[in-house]
Amino acid sequence: MKFNPSHFQVREGEEVKLRKWPTRVAPAYKSEHHYQRLLGEQVAQLSALQQLLYASNSHAILLIFQAMDAAGKDSVIRHVMSGVNPQGCQVVSFKHPNPMELQHDFLWRTTRELPERGRIGIFNRSYYEEVLIVRVHPQILRSEGLPDAPSSEKAIWHKRYRSIVGLEGHLHQNGTRIIKFFLHLSRDEQRKRFLERIDNPEKNWKFSLADLEERGYWKQYMKAYEDCLSATSTRQAPWYIVPADDRKNSRLIVSRVVLDALEALKMTYPKSSPERRRELLSIRKRLTR
Repeated sequence: MKFNPSHFQVREGEEVKLRKWPTRVAPAYKSEHHYQRLLGEQVAQLSALQQLLYASNSHAILLIFQAMDAAGKDSVIRHVMSGVNPQGCQVVSFKHPNPMELQHDFLWRTTRELPERGRIGIFNRSYYEEVLIVRVHPQILRSEGLPDAPSSEKAIWHKRYRSIVGLEGHLHQNGTRIIKFFLHLSRDEQRKRFLERIDNPEKNWKFSLADLEERGYWKQYMKAYEDCLSATSTRQAPWYIVPADDRKNSRLIVSRVVLDALEALKMTYPKSSPERRRELLSIRKRLTR
């Protein structure tokens, strides 16, 4: 089955209400074997297109992943990008900004990690944290040393949305295609995965008390995500709300969206000029002597 990415895309100007978006949809796979075959096929296609992206050297791809804890960001990245040449891909995870990063504007640290043409960049969390966790925990905002106190918190989020949309529009105009994924996990499924991390000794390292504390802000995070997705999903840099309760299905959806975006670039391998062909033929003669 081929997913239709438009089913998961937030349209520009659309007001998002997450309760209306499913956290689980009918699976594209019929069995474990079928899932492995589908994912393998898509990973192989992605590997070929990534090689073409590198050779054509005309565009960059930026994939952004945002989600609540335990939604499976790391797992999606690991499985979907498993066939990509590491030389053509870079993954960056963003934690709490360090003292040096706090001396700059909120887009500075992520801008330094943008992929160059021919490469795929992956942000595991991103500048969107500045309108999500910072909104839920406004004390973080006060530590950022802003020169002018905002007239209201609502005003600062609006200004940051505008800055983000402006940056993404600029990147698109200069060849970077941005695809943003919100892995939409239900609160009950998060609880199950937290319990799994506690009960399985090999997964204990994935769980901390801070995860449980953040769960207590679930409603505030959902509101922050709704406003963010509504304000920053554009035709040039769309958000996709991916049902994440089924890990396998979410990987297939993400890989399909990325494949469609790469195919839409209609890339070709560079053609040799007549001069270049003559040069290569001359070298070939020398090698076959």
